[in-house]
Amino acid sequence: MTPDEYINALSPDRKEILTRLQQTVREHLPPGFREEMTYGMPGFVVPHSLYPPGVSYRS
Repeated sequence: MTPDEYINALSPDRKEILTRLQQTVREHLPPGFREEMTYGMPGFVVPHSLYPPGVSYRS
């Protein structure tokens, strides 16, 4: 299932809210982020081509 398919399957009231949220995030994310299903819900990720594996923010 894609993020769009997930949102289209929701009830009309939830679909409206998540569609607006999805559009807002898409408009404000820098180029290169990908939208995909994560933990069963739509989410945005940074591809390893932009942020290589093995780099962590943890101290």
